[in-house]
Amino acid sequence: MPRQKTVPKDIIRERRTKLHIRACEGELFLPDAVKEMRNAIAMTQVDFAYHFGLTRKQVIELENGRANPTLETLVKVCRPFGFKVGFVFPGKPPGW
Repeated sequence: MPRQKTVPKDIIRERRTKLHIRACEGELFLPDAVKEMRNAIAMTQVDFAYHFGLTRKQVIELENGRANPTLETLVKVCRPFGFKVGFVFPGKPPGW
């Protein structure tokens, strides 16, 4: 298995910041969110799966939009990033 290159901490910090900005703006959606979260912490699919108690196949399916994850799985993946699973109105909700 090829070895993953070490990503500098400033790059990881920048990726996490961009991820949080997109989430705050209501622009972070599955399946892109899972891939971006994984990339933000510089993990391979195998490492990410192991860390979050998933299989590599589950990670691939999440990232490709073919998965139907349980709420438990979504919470497990989102919690370390400070995210909560829920509905988000992009911009101002209608009628407000």
